[in-house]
Amino acid sequence: MISHPSRHCTVELQALPSRIGQVRRIVSAQLRYWHLDPLIDRAALGVTELLTNVHQHAQPDKTCTVEIELLLDRLTVSVRDHDPRLPVVEDIEDVAPLATCGRGLAMVAAVSESWGVRPDGESGKVVWFSLPTPTSTRAAARPPRRAVLDKPTPRFTDIGPRVDLRRPEHAPARSAVVG
Repeated sequence: MISHPSRHCTVELQALPSRIGQVRRIVSAQLRYWHLDPLIDRAALGVTELLTNVHQHAQPDKTCTVEIELLLDRLTVSVRDHDPRLPVVEDIEDVAPLATCGRGLAMVAAVSESWGVRPDGESGKVVWFSLPTPTSTRAAARPPRRAVLDKPTPRFTDIGPRVDLRRPEHAPARSAVVG
């Protein structure tokens, strides 16, 4: 299921390798729609790492929900799964140079402004990261401001010919009835 309210997007999926690429494309397309192109690479990398962790570690199933949300000047990407075990963050110094795993959350931390994990009751956990939005995007996301004019707006009485409302001019009577 995919929902697209104006500043919120949710995708439910099985965290399988074929689906991870699909979700990365969905996230990228949503950020393009929100005019957040400068965040696409970091958001796509972060969501890929979080989904890979679900695929490799989550029990009892690989079902998860990806949520991206734009609030004010911050984009938050979160992945909710059904495994209540919290991830173990490896110290990057302890990971072998040629190891193919163990760097995911360190990479998420490196590309994001902040990240974290929180238990989600007894039904699992949520791992999230946030990215600051570019300054120009923040201005574009706000509603347009009222323009300030250099010259004062003319008053009603200053527009067009003056009419004396005390002595109305009478127009000839007209009838809508033919004849």
